[in-house]
Amino acid sequence: MLYAILCYHDEAEVDSWSKEKDDAVLTKRAQVTDPLAAQGKLGPVARLMPTTAATTVRSGREPLVIDGPFAETKEQLLGFYLVDCATLEEAIDVARGLGRDETGGFEIRPLRLFQPAAFPSPAFLE
Repeated sequence: MLYAILCYHDEAEVDSWSKEKDDAVLTKRAQVTDPLAAQGKLGPVARLMPTTAATTVRSGREPLVIDGPFAETKEQLLGFYLVDCATLEEAIDVARGLGRDETGGFEIRPLRLFQPAAFPSPAFLE
């Protein structure tokens, strides 16, 4: 089963991190992601640009285009990991490892690909 692990945190706090702090967080997360990659269980990982760069399209009879994110929240979606895990419990363990000793949150969602032929076929999708 493919799972998307969505990374939430206070965007202003993360943006205030020094390069050293950011590198340290990513190095710590690599302790979780490197073994997954070696097993062919790690898909794309992305860090989203700030919410100030976002544009939202609200559906309706006449779709409305809004600058910025639509939801007003304390934490923002900052990025995601795509992992291939046998069970939800395994995905939870991955998220626990990614977030160990940090603030913020990781939302785990099962993923269903609707257009898999549109993407290259990495090992974790085969």
